[in-house]
Amino acid sequence: MFVIVGLALVFVALIGGFIMAGGNPLSLIVIPEYVIIVGCAIGSLLVANPMPVLKRIIAGAIGTLKGAKVSKEAYIELLQLLYEIFQFAKREGLIALESHVENPEQSSIISKYPTFLANHHAVEFLCDTLKVVLSGGVPAHDLEELMDIDLEAHHHEEAVPAQSLQVMADAFPGLGIVAAVMGIIVTMASVSEGAEAVGHHVAAALVGTFLGVLFSYGVFGPIASIMEKITQKEAIYLQAIKAAMLSFAKGAPATVAIEFGRRTIDPENRPNFNETEEAVKRPR
Repeated sequence: MFVIVGLALVFVALIGGFIMAGGNPLSLIVIPEYVIIVGCAIGSLLVANPMPVLKRIIAGAIGTLKGAKVSKEAYIELLQLLYEIFQFAKREGLIALESHVENPEQSSIISKYPTFLANHHAVEFLCDTLKVVLSGGVPAHDLEELMDIDLEAHHHEEAVPAQSLQVMADAFPGLGIVAAVMGIIVTMASVSEGAEAVGHHVAAALVGTFLGVLFSYGVFGPIASIMEKITQKEAIYLQAIKAAMLSFAKGAPATVAIEFGRRTIDPENRPNFNETEEAVKRPR
């Protein structure tokens, strides 16, 4: 929602200030400049990224309207899930978890937590890590290194759409200069038409520079930035799983293990100790 509000404010302030200065907003509508800048930007994006990345860029940009998928409620549900799994493992033994991690959608434990199941990266990360723990003979420091490798690969993959969009945003001022130079070429070819025609063409050329800077710093740059922030927010979800799993692998009780996970959560979404304690004791 704030993305729409922010973009609307950018354009209202821009056009409003232009009108207040005596400008005619219709003079900003120079179709050839838009064609050059937008067309070149989209073309360069297609050249630089394979189709799967392009789809993720579009999905990520649309996703900024909703914000991060994680919330305080999602973290409470995660801590409940981890607590139940750890308690089950302590009571029934690690081997009893095998059927749950092999088919989490059919698990009598994991299937009770829809928010977690909807996050396929988290499901895969937790289940794969539990499989390693079930195999036995993996020291805690090796398990931590293994999880770090997984998290690093995931973070790198998730950061690609925002980085690609930021590259395009950084290119807009240069494309604006290209459009302006082409406009100047047209201007120089029309010198014989008189001062009025020259002035018209120069104004049109300057619109190219204006559009390049606007699209870079007022539209696509901020969108790429919020995409990156959302990715970082969602990465904390996996970090919470890692912290709790590592503590459990070291032999900590379930309540201590999920406390390690809780402390990893960002303060904005972190449930307090009493909320967590009440949640894990509440049957699902």
